[in-house]
Amino acid sequence: MTRRLAARRQLARPSAGVLAILLAGCAMTQAHQAAAQDAPSAIPAAPADSTIPAIATTPPISPGDAGWLKDLTDWRAARERLVDAPDGWLSLVGMAWLKSGPNSVGAAEDNQIRVRDKVPDHIAVLTVAGNSPKAMTVQLQAPKGGFPPDLMIDGKPAAEGPLAVDSDSPPMITWHGLTIVALNRGGRYLLSIKDADSPLRTNFHELHWYPPDPRFRVSAAWTPYNPPRMVKIPTVLGNTLDFPSPGFAEFVLDGQPINLEPVTEPGHEGTLFFILTDVTSQITTYKTARYLHTGLPDHGVDHPGQLTLDFNKLENPPCAYTTYASCPLPPDQNQLPVAIEAGERLYTPR
Repeated sequence: MTRRLAARRQLARPSAGVLAILLAGCAMTQAHQAAAQDAPSAIPAAPADSTIPAIATTPPISPGDAGWLKDLTDWRAARERLVDAPDGWLSLVGMAWLKSGPNSVGAAEDNQIRVRDKVPDHIAVLTVAGNSPKAMTVQLQAPKGGFPPDLMIDGKPAAEGPLAVDSDSPPMITWHGLTIVALNRGGRYLLSIKDADSPLRTNFHELHWYPPDPRFRVSAAWTPYNPPRMVKIPTVLGNTLDFPSPGFAEFVLDGQPINLEPVTEPGHEGTLFFILTDVTSQITTYKTARYLHTGLPDHGVDHPGQLTLDFNKLENPPCAYTTYASCPLPPDQNQLPVAIEAGERLYTPR
């Protein structure tokens, strides 16, 4: 398989931890290489009609992997329920940056932010005040004539006042199947609008997966950063977000030493977030990124140890399902020169 990735960082020489993994896995690597001589050398490109290429066979699963396979099957089913939830990514129908001053929201043409025509003409006014990111506030105000009946904030009747948009769980403004949330994105506020009756959701069929493959469940050597360092993560919107990274994971895949750097997200303690691309991107998997969430290393993020990475749980970003999403993109060091034929594949709406 051939594919040139721009801005690819040249791999560094393997560390002692990776060399140990290489030596331990030498026999397995040779076996994989011998088997690969009879296998196709490339993943077929997706045809023009966006039909997903078929996967030929399911890798053999040993009896010892039965527990892992059940866990993976349950996880994938939960993943589909999450995507198809009434407030899931398929329901995302709009997003807009909030500007300084009042931002009226509703179906009428005189609103700064218009929503579908099945909602009230005027839902609410979100007023942004302050001159610096740390001093900015967002106030919820009623439109002329008051809030529409049944408008709720976190399950309670809507009332004027400040919105805690900088918290880990920003308040949700709801009206029947409509959900509106203001999100802090790098010092600016982005309004996310979801509709439980969106066509994408009502036409949802299923997600597409590679067959489970134990070969893509690896044990990585974990090296901490002391102290953790801040990394800049680009997004599809063109802005950059700052995330803390507590360290990096090293492992060997298809005979190549790999270095992956995760970040941590506010409100998701106990989880590492990997953003990456690989050689399958734009061919059988989503072009800009796939995401992997893992637990913590066996000795915590502050000490050297081991970390399990199961690439069978790679998932698509929200941008794979809707154009109204602000998705983080992988840093240069997470753009991998190997094909990870595992996890979620291209999504094709019905």
